[in-house]
Amino acid sequence: MSAGSVAVVVTEEIEVPSWDLYELSIPCTVFGKPQPDLADPWYDLRLCGTGEPSPDGRGGPAGSGLTVRTDYGLDGLVGADTVIVPSVPDSCVEEGTPLPAELVAALRRAHAAGARIVSLCTGAFALAEAGLLDGRRATAHWMHTAQLAERYPKVRVDDSVLYVDDGDVLTSAGLTAGLDLCLHLVRRDLGAHIANQLARRMVVSAHRPGGQAQFIDLSVPATDDEGLGPVLEWARANLDQPITVEELARRVAMSPRTFYRRLRASTGMTPLQWLLNQRLARARSLLESTDLPITRVGELSGLGTANNLRHHFLKQLGVSPGDYRRAFPRAMSG
Repeated sequence: MSAGSVAVVVTEEIEVPSWDLYELSIPCTVFGKPQPDLADPWYDLRLCGTGEPSPDGRGGPAGSGLTVRTDYGLDGLVGADTVIVPSVPDSCVEEGTPLPAELVAALRRAHAAGARIVSLCTGAFALAEAGLLDGRRATAHWMHTAQLAERYPKVRVDDSVLYVDDGDVLTSAGLTAGLDLCLHLVRRDLGAHIANQLARRMVVSAHRPGGQAQFIDLSVPATDDEGLGPVLEWARANLDQPITVEELARRVAMSPRTFYRRLRASTGMTPLQWLLNQRLARARSLLESTDLPITRVGELSGLGTANNLRHHFLKQLGVSPGDYRRAFPRAMSG
């Protein structure tokens, strides 16, 4: 087992926005701090900026971010065992601003030279632009996966998982999922024991599998069909009761077939899918905000028994109701 070298891309070397510092700090913390009692040598970390290296450590004018000095340019990606893109500028995601051509080319060269390529959160856009995700399953933060899928149709985007390990190319969702993926890399490189010890020092979960679901919002999208609004509100207020498609259709004076067609056109979901998402959303809210027994949560959400609630949580979210509640502890009162 070998730690190897890790090159981290700093896509905005001058004035990195403060909200992007978290993703940048994750690989620096995991791979940059020596852990001689766990593995010696530890990883060799290098920060590689998209601009020219700044040997004097001086950045640009003050603004909404912090200046970051990098000792390497993008040529430092080639020859690294692992290359990580923590994020890309917001404008590249939201406005379609082109990514730096030199970054795209450097990622291609690094991959061709045998590097393992990794993205955290919006860094997936850089990997996709380089063509490294074509035909592959990949993920990003669920708030950006629709844009990723639309812009790069050759990528099989999965918005439901924490991270995807496709061997030589790995992608993760945002924020804490990036930490999960970095610890997964340590586990691959140095074994489970060392990864677990490192996680313990960081006071985080030792292992959240990549297949665990992102906790995305399952509530219904806004509907433009005003005729359906009242019946959907009624359904949300009565989730603890049995609700059939026939009853919903009757309440808006439609045939079940017409109601099915109208709801699917408006929300992209079938009536049964919509009801299940609403019940799951209610159950999640109760688990987050109350200490009600799991059985009672199942009853109030309309998902029935504790076993049935567990079945749907494992299928849709990849965790049990109990584990979900522990992930969202309520603030102590008093």
